[in-house]
Amino acid sequence: MCNRTLIYRPEPENGCVVHISTLKTEAGRRTVPIIDEVYEAFMEEYQIQSCLDFNNNEIDGFSGFIFSTGEGNVYAPESINRAIHRITEAYNKQETVKALEEKRTPLILPGFSAHNLRHTFCTRLCENESNLKVIQSVMGHADISTTMDIYAEATAEKKQEVFAGLQNKIIIK
Repeated sequence: MCNRTLIYRPEPENGCVVHISTLKTEAGRRTVPIIDEVYEAFMEEYQIQSCLDFNNNEIDGFSGFIFSTGEGNVYAPESINRAIHRITEAYNKQETVKALEEKRTPLILPGFSAHNLRHTFCTRLCENESNLKVIQSVMGHADISTTMDIYAEATAEKKQEVFAGLQNKIIIK
């Protein structure tokens, strides 16, 4: 059950300090379903963290965080974004060299953040699920218009796929 969020709050004497907070909206309080492969990956990481005694940090009475640093601290959101940036930068550099050697145009990854991964997940969910209330619930949106306005942009490919599926199902006489 998702009923808390991790936040960084500035404190005059301590700089930014991590806290556990209640959710912004009641819609955020939800059970977040995950596919088996994600669950298994989380459990594997949890086991690794437990063996290395990394997940020993306590924040506002909560402990046992799956993703923690070697010092046992949780990752700051900006740390995750910096890691994504470094990975993207390294890939693009390697891809540019490889493409030059192969005399082709490089396939360059655009800059993105961890929040873009949430958008991508929801877009894929929208492409594969037609029940808007399910999508709204999974994403934790209080208002269905948020789900629709931000995520339900139909792609040209998806439109073609939908109409191909209608082929021979609608008979006009």
